[in-house]
Amino acid sequence: MAAVLNRQDKQILELLQRDATLSVGDIAEQVGLSKSACWRRINKLEEEGVIAERVTLLNPQKLNLPLTVYISIRTNQHNDHWAAQFGELVQGIAEILEVHRMSGDLDYLIKAVVTDMPGYDRLYKALIKADLFDVSSSFVMETMKQTTRLPLTYAGTG
Repeated sequence: MAAVLNRQDKQILELLQRDATLSVGDIAEQVGLSKSACWRRINKLEEEGVIAERVTLLNPQKLNLPLTVYISIRTNQHNDHWAAQFGELVQGIAEILEVHRMSGDLDYLIKAVVTDMPGYDRLYKALIKADLFDVSSSFVMETMKQTTRLPLTYAGTG
């Protein structure tokens, strides 16, 4: 169920999505609230799960992870035991950033970052331990848009 957000909640979320290092005082000033009222709203948004976590986004290029790869996986194993083992396997591979179970022709879509093609080969060899039917990879040549900011226009208002 979607959270009910008022205008000030949305403003707070927009500010935090842009810069989670802003102080409560800075946020309160920008949205027209007292510091304590702003702090209570932020805590409420965290308790309700609207704010899932606060993180620092790192530049993969600066960390020698210049190659982003999307890996499409199909499997013949459609049972809970295999899915649990696959989940454990992908959780243990640091280069894997996202794993999604998909509808349609694909079973899973993985986003990963690697150092280079030998780095991808190591990742591939780790993945195929899961008894996969088909693995297909596409490498990012250019990123035209990348954001972690969610649009707040669809959030319910109260």
